[in-house]
Amino acid sequence: MDALRMMGSLVLVFGLLGAVLWGLKRLQLQSRPGQPGARRLQVLESHSVGPRQKIALVRVGAHEVLVGVSPGQITALGQWPVEGDAQALPAPSFIEEVRRAL
Repeated sequence: MDALRMMGSLVLVFGLLGAVLWGLKRLQLQSRPGQPGARRLQVLESHSVGPRQKIALVRVGAHEVLVGVSPGQITALGQWPVEGDAQALPAPSFIEEVRRAL
């Protein structure tokens, strides 16, 4: 009988813990009042390049920024408009890209 009571208590505790974590996650995902839609800052992808270094693609508003992250600093490596906005700009030709690289 004691084992059954202990198992019931354990299930109750884990159930309450799960409910609290789910509620906290829901609160974190809600946008702030006055800001309809998605968040303005999103980490799209990240890739580890060393034991304590990584690069990350971050969307901030209408721009995507490639950043290098190390324990001591964060460095912006490149920036460009979001893909939807990039289609509005004319794409440079291959020859123009080669000339610019030289």
